[in-house]
This record gives sequence, C-alpha cells and structure tokens, in this order.
Amino acid sequence: QVQLVESGGDLVQTGGSLRLSCTTSGSTLSFNVMGWYRQAPGKSRELVALLPNGGGTTYADSVKGRFTISRDIALNTAVLQMNSLKPEDTGVYYCYARMGLANYWGQGTQVIVSS
Repeated sequence: QVQLVESGGDLVQTGGSLRLSCTTSGSTLSFNVMGWYRQAPGKSRELVALLPNGGGTTYADSVKGRFTISRDIALNTAVLQMNSLKPEDTGVYYCYARMGLANYWGQGTQVIVSS
C-alpha cells in the first residue's frame, strides 16, 4: 500500500520561509510525477508545483520565483522550498504522486502565514 507523508508545515510570518518534505512508502518503483497541491480555507485544492521524472517543472503563477520543488527519484521523496511567504500562501499542503494511472495523496500539512 502506497503512503505519502508530509512534514514541515508551520506558522510563519510574512516574508519567511518553510521547507516541506514528502516521504513515501509501499512502492518499489519510482513515481512518474511528484508534486504539491494546496487548499486554502473555503477554496478548492489547487496545483502548486509538479515535477515529472523527465523534468519540466510546472509551477502555479502565484508561486513562481518563490517556491522550488525538488525530488529524489530513487528514494521517491519530494521537497518544496517556500520563500518569501505571503498570507495568501496559507493552506493545507498536500503531497501528490502518480504512477501510471494511479494517483496518490498525503494527508496534508498545515501552513499558516501571518501578516
């Protein structure tokens, strides 16, 4: 059974930084894609960043230049470095992974950016 576990969420002031980590278990193969989504209170879940095996990172326009996604393909882990955080970055951040047609999600980690 594949499991994704996020960590690193916290309360931080505007302009601060956080580093989110995603560790996985239950898969002997590398995921085709790993990434991060977020859901703000009262809003739908939205894409933050995706990084396929072959490269070609996708970022939401709102985080370009501030967030950086990285992966260890062999270990099936992912990191989201978030800098220059803004109050609108507040939300629950979910790790995402895809293998073939199967999509996997973590339980989420809370990020709160105070103004």
